[in-house]
Amino acid sequence: MRHSISSITRNADSLTALWADGERTDLPYLWLRDNCGCGECRVEQTTEKRFHLFRVPGNLKPQRFGIDNAESDDEALSIDWPDGHRTRYLSSEIRGHLSLPRFDPHYWDGDFEPRRFDYGRFLASDHAAAELIEEFLRTGVCVLVDAPTEPDSSEQLAARLGPIRELLFERIHNVKVDPKGYNIAHTGLAVAPHNDFTSYTWPPNVQALHMLVNECEGGESCVVDGFGLLNRLRSDHPGKFDVLCAVPVPFRIFSEECECYAVRPMVGLDSDGEVRLLRFNTAQMQAVPLSEPRVGDFYAAYHELSTRVNSPGSQVTFRLEGGQILLCDGHRVLHGRTALRSDGRRHLQDAYFEHDNVRNHLRWLRLSGRV
Repeated sequence: MRHSISSITRNADSLTALWADGERTDLPYLWLRDNCGCGECRVEQTTEKRFHLFRVPGNLKPQRFGIDNAESDDEALSIDWPDGHRTRYLSSEIRGHLSLPRFDPHYWDGDFEPRRFDYGRFLASDHAAAELIEEFLRTGVCVLVDAPTEPDSSEQLAARLGPIRELLFERIHNVKVDPKGYNIAHTGLAVAPHNDFTSYTWPPNVQALHMLVNECEGGESCVVDGFGLLNRLRSDHPGKFDVLCAVPVPFRIFSEECECYAVRPMVGLDSDGEVRLLRFNTAQMQAVPLSEPRVGDFYAAYHELSTRVNSPGSQVTFRLEGGQILLCDGHRVLHGRTALRSDGRRHLQDAYFEHDNVRNHLRWLRLSGRV
């Protein structure tokens, strides 16, 4: 078998498995003990760990180890520890631990067209829900059609997207022309591509923009793939990209009742150095302090990013009609709209959700055998 273990050798702090295809895998002794799946080390009802690593010495080594045959030709690695405990791993289990699952994103530009999904099927069918979530994780954006047009019906999305994230201002935000409104979306002006609540240290990362009625001329929606832009910027101007990751930027949104302020770099990276958060909101960005030694470099980088964000070649523009919902990855996809050209009725509501809940709903659908 290609994925069978040919031999096991002992090292100072690990075992090394040699696979039939010639690949080698180091298995640290503490890792082997910590991930034991037996009933003494796990809560059988929940699979949660009962074992705590401090209970064994840091220089732990096995007394004996070996390979024995198991069911279905899947051999097992058995390890006897000095305290009498035995750990056993099937070779398939070890293969399953070689790496974390990855979801490869699809980056796009102005020629992209967001996929459309039926609202009713998304809520009613596990397979339809999985298909939409897979597309959302891949591209960061999709559109639900034939959705309700009653106010606050976005609450229904919680069945698939998880609970609505509570924020300052409104639980479900009403976007319509309002002379007393607290941000630019309440005017008839064009709203440049941005993401919302950059003034939170952890902005909401799923946004549902639910159009209830749209009888107004103008006001076309647009979306921009911020991660795609940043990856190209990183390739073209690595120094400018690094500055955007490093310089803290103040963002603020406020009303007569609320104040929301945070200072963070525009770009956040994960532990692998991959882009995981873009914070871009020209309307709410405040002045970078002049005491910042990199302020000149930052503005050169910000100018380059702003130029790319607002390039027609980066923007996908379309009209969102009543009964349609634009879903955006709030850390990746920037959204905006053109100016309103008439006083026809236009009422959009938006609500926020958490990306973890959406992603884990797909995981649950798969693990439970529903898809």
